[in-house]
Amino acid sequence: MDYTTQDLWQCYQSPLFLLTQSLSSNFSFAIITAHNPTAMLLSPSQNRLLDRQLLREIELLGSPYRALVGAAPDLSHMEKSWAVFIDRTMALQLGKKFNQYAIYIVEQGDVSLVPCLLHGHDEVCLGKFSDRVRLVSELPDMRN
Repeated sequence: MDYTTQDLWQCYQSPLFLLTQSLSSNFSFAIITAHNPTAMLLSPSQNRLLDRQLLREIELLGSPYRALVGAAPDLSHMEKSWAVFIDRTMALQLGKKFNQYAIYIVEQGDVSLVPCLLHGHDEVCLGKFSDRVRLVSELPDMRN
């Protein structure tokens, strides 16, 4: 494992989730993005295309979902994401299909970082999901 993936894994452990409405901790769900597959920074238009493809896949599942933004604590990096009310197996399949190193799983109010394509790492519990949420009146524009 090189320094880059180790550094990414550390960054993934301090997410902030921007939501327009709170999500109940009574339900389990996954947080998945299609942005920047395998940590390769893509253009906004490329990320929007991948996001639309992911949304189509989510809609085909017929499960409830909600848009959100996963961000670095200082908002220096943001990715459009989806809270999807599906089981862990389906969530990991989606994460792998969209070439994501990891996804987040929320169970019983706790959020965990779960590796998809990033091998050599174990799942990490990051604590209460609610502690990592910032409610906003609208999600940031991801066109920049």
